[in-house]
Amino acid sequence: MPSTPTEVDVAIIGGGQSALAVAYFLRRTGRSFVIIDAEAGPGGAWRHGWHSLRLFSPSTWSSIAGWMMPPVTDGYPSRDNVLDYLREYEQRYQFPTARPYWVNAIERRDNRLLVKTDSLSWLARTVVSATGTWRHPFLPHYPGSETFTGQQVHSAHYVDAKPFAGKKVLVVGGGNSGAQILAEVSQVADATWVTPQPPQFLADDVDGRVLFERATERWKAQLAGTVIAQPVGGLGDIVMVPPVAEARERGVLHAVRPFLRFTDTGVEWADGSQTPVDAVIWCTGFRPALGYLGSLGVCTADGRVAVEGTHSIQEPRLWLVGYGDWTGAASATLIGVTRTARSTVEEIDRFLTEH
Repeated sequence: MPSTPTEVDVAIIGGGQSALAVAYFLRRTGRSFVIIDAEAGPGGAWRHGWHSLRLFSPSTWSSIAGWMMPPVTDGYPSRDNVLDYLREYEQRYQFPTARPYWVNAIERRDNRLLVKTDSLSWLARTVVSATGTWRHPFLPHYPGSETFTGQQVHSAHYVDAKPFAGKKVLVVGGGNSGAQILAEVSQVADATWVTPQPPQFLADDVDGRVLFERATERWKAQLAGTVIAQPVGGLGDIVMVPPVAEARERGVLHAVRPFLRFTDTGVEWADGSQTPVDAVIWCTGFRPALGYLGSLGVCTADGRVAVEGTHSIQEPRLWLVGYGDWTGAASATLIGVTRTARSTVEEIDRFLTEH
């Protein structure tokens, strides 16, 4: 650990879309800041998305503040389009970035927060946690999973369908990742889609733009203290991007309810029948990746942090951006993070002025 940590007004932990959006607004304030990123290059969690991953919003509705994502010619942007955009965005604004450095702890030092990695440290007046969720995939527990001899992979580590060709595969999870991966794997494997409840499909003309508008309406209603009736369609409902629509045409876009337990070589269903299974792909979501905040004692039993808006209630020098609706409506999306990034930086600037 260096004897003299680098002093900054704001340390942003994480290097993906949320970190970049915060940095964009921070640069306007003139405050000193650094982005501390554990990845080897730009892009955050998008670096780990499966190869065929598609957004479900057009480019203009998949952009962060300041610079629009360039339009794509064939439908919705791909994972590679997003990676190119975030890399060029970072280069465009020349944000001060340190990578790859893994933050393993934050400690209180008088009226500052010491952000520690194995080799470098920063003494920050405030910290923005923008680490997202990718490094903390959620795996539900099923009896027998420890002795199941087949392959188990979470969507966080799914790359493409090739390893599953000719195999009997269960795709578990009813969201957009489950639908997109089921659509791809079912082209080369005997794939069964397992969801807790019947999947909720949106109309073909509803995409992420419409969902963001609905989330915005909900957010405005909350601010006004009212409840609004609106059509079904949350950010978790399935958007009919072309691969998913194609799977529907093939007749494979139907799901069954969960199995009860694993056997050594497969699963047992509620009716007592058993099915041999070669592999299970878990599309069961993520939890906030906040392990490094443990040293501050601010994490709740469910792995979150108690916040008012994006501001930690227990630690006044800490903000959290981009983890989902508990840190701002649609804040885990490319377009949705702008609103919370802007308001967070306004709060931080006021805090630094007053302290």
